[in-house]
Amino acid sequence: METSLAPLRSLPCWELFDEQDQAYRDSVLPPGVTARVAVEPAIQQGWERYIDTAGRFIGMSSFGASAPAKQLYEHSGITAENVVDAAKAML
Repeated sequence: METSLAPLRSLPCWELFDEQDQAYRDSVLPPGVTARVAVEPAIQQGWERYIDTAGRFIGMSSFGASAPAKQLYEHSGITAENVVDAAKAML
């Protein structure tokens, strides 16, 4: 088993985050860090401004699917393995 440490950030409310001063936003999402992975059990819309073009998005690409959460996550690629693979691909 391989171990690696990476900072984890949660942005539960984009509007509140965007209202903070630039110094705070830069402390949470440093401008020099481009290896970013967004994980969202919904569509990508809106994440572009936080992960930029170099980042990776893992989440749903459509609406309307119905199944137990575990099955929906697997169908959409929202798995720990995919998150790790996306992060490694950027390093």
